[in-house]
Amino acid sequence: MANHKSAIKRIRSNESKRVLNKYQHKTARNAARKLREIKDRQEAETLFPTVVTMLDKLAKKNIIHKNKAANLKSGLQIHINKL
Repeated sequence: MANHKSAIKRIRSNESKRVLNKYQHKTARNAARKLREIKDRQEAETLFPTVVTMLDKLAKKNIIHKNKAANLKSGLQIHINKL
């Protein structure tokens, strides 16, 4: 267990940030999965900017790597183009 007051606070803040990051990451993954399941091009094109925004925010906060975000966006765009 931490002995310093600042270390105890850091443990608390790390846990709350971890939970928030996990929630945002899972939400983005589910949105990308939902986009891949869509068969209608119009519907996919309306959802795509939302998913891209989520991935960009995750990359900006270093929750996922920027190259991973780029690869996911590219794959989703390819999926939409094939529809």
